[in-house]
This record gives sequence, structure tokens and C-alpha cells, in this order.
Amino acid sequence: MNRKKAPGKHYRKGITIFELFEMFPDECSAEKFIESIRWPEGRVCPKCGSTNTYTKANRKPQPYRCRTCKKFFSVKVGTAFEKSQVPFRKWVIAIYFQLTNLKGVASMKLHRDLGVTQKTAWFMEHRIREAFMSAEDFFDGTVEVDETFVGGLEKNKHKDKKLNAGRGGVGKSVVVGVKERNSKKVKATVVENTKRKTLHDFIEENVEEGSTVCTDDFKSYKNLRNYNHQFVKHSIGEYVEDQIHINGIESFWSMLKHAHKGTYHKMSKKHLGRYVEEFAGRHNMRELDTIIQLKQVVAGMVGKRLKYKDLISGIDGRLY
Repeated sequence: MNRKKAPGKHYRKGITIFELFEMFPDECSAEKFIESIRWPEGRVCPKCGSTNTYTKANRKPQPYRCRTCKKFFSVKVGTAFEKSQVPFRKWVIAIYFQLTNLKGVASMKLHRDLGVTQKTAWFMEHRIREAFMSAEDFFDGTVEVDETFVGGLEKNKHKDKKLNAGRGGVGKSVVVGVKERNSKKVKATVVENTKRKTLHDFIEENVEEGSTVCTDDFKSYKNLRNYNHQFVKHSIGEYVEDQIHINGIESFWSMLKHAHKGTYHKMSKKHLGRYVEEFAGRHNMRELDTIIQLKQVVAGMVGKRLKYKDLISGIDGRLY
């Protein structure tokens, strides 16, 4: 008798909400979990790198002190957790929610679920997004490249917010992405426009020369040098020709836009790049067991301190 295929990625080992609370029944267990990832070979002073440290009996002003540089520290120092007053247990739960909800988590929901303010929940989510910031890996083999527009429709905007400058992508942000067919990994980023130089530069910065690049027939992709460029003619209703298509990257856009409309309702231009990085990062680790995902996100937050004043001013060097 043929068995029906199990739903979803059944080969992954997930963590139920009950298992999560059994794993982290108290603050100490959550703190030790983060420490085991930050310091897998034993505690190290984040100030000078010395292993000659000790625990303060009253844990004040911070739980550990370095005998070499005499500085007090905790596992939060030098990470995206730094200066946060939110308990470790709530941080682990927030990371779990952000990993297991494929369309993201609204800060209003996180604020209710964790019992923190909406402002704190919003800042927590952006700090967690630091872990998803993409590496500088090159893609090769056969890749799909496409661009999309993200933002509200002009007709839905208040009269004083309308640009009255045309249709389509007017008033929206441009996001360009690449998906590698073999690994199924994605990288996407916000760009200023859809001009030829912009899209060609993105490809050259992320795809090995000689790779097969599949796109649609948008004119900005023409004359792509040093690549085997193949394209489908969307302009005449052609979407697949043999192995030439961009269905994979378009599926990624679909997930991002469902989140935009259904979860967040609005992604500001200023922070859109962070949301895009989060969705690409979560997509790229979707094959892993949930516990491994948790560990990778915590590890990814090391060395990525984010100050609130820098976040709201947008001075951390990213294109928003």
C-alpha cells in the first residue's frame, strides 16, 4: 500500500511549544543555553579575550569579572543582546517565534505574547534580524535572478501621500534577489533602481562568472557578460521553457509579499532591507532542525550590537 507523502518538511525535527518550555523552564536554563553557544570551550572575556575569569557571588554589577583586565561582563556584552533588560528566556522564545513563523511575527503580537511593550518587541525583532544578515558567499551553477517592487498601492494611500507620478512601481521600493538552483539558497537586497548597471552589479557581486543566469526579458538584463544568460519572455506570456524559468525566486517574493500584506501590513522603506534579510536568512536555514536554527541565530547575534538610536536613525551603513 502506498503511503501518502508526509506534509511539509517532515524530515526536519521541530520543537513544539511544550518542548520549548521544558527546555527552558527558567531564566538560568536560557542563560546557560546562550552561554554554551557564545563560549563553547569555556567563558572568555569579551573585552580582552582572557579565559582567566570568575563568577561574582552576587552577580553585580554583572555576573562575571576578568582577572586580567579587571572588567565586569556578561554573555550579552558584544552581542545584539547587549544592554537589553529583557530576560534571556523571553529572548529565546522570541527567536523561536521568529524562526517558526514563515511569514514573520508582528511586533504587536510579540508584545502581547511576551508581556513586553510594543516598542521593546519591535527593537527585539530588529536585533534578532542582525543574525540573518547574509554572508558574502558567491552563487554558482544555475541561478535565478529577478527584481520586485514592495510597498503600498498608490490608490490606497492618503491624498497627501500620493505621488501622482504614474503607475506600477511608483512610490515602491525595489528589491533584487538571486536563488541558486542546486542549494536553493537565496540572497536579496534593496536597491535604488532597476537600471542596467544596478542589476548587472548585483549579479557580478553575487554570482560566479560562467554560471547560468536565468531571468525574465526585462531590458536591464540584456548584454550580461561573462555569464550564460537565458531568459523567458514574460512580455508575451511565456513563463517556462524547458529549464529556463525564475519560478524559485518568484516563490520567495510571494512569501515576502504575503508577510507584507498579512503580517506587518507595512514595511517602511527605512527598514525594508532588514525584513528582506530576515526572510532570506530564514529561507536558507529552513532545512535544518529547529534546535540547530536556534543555535545558529544566537551565534549570528554575536559581534552584532545594535543601538536603538542607530536603528531609528538608519546610520548603520545599510541601504534602507
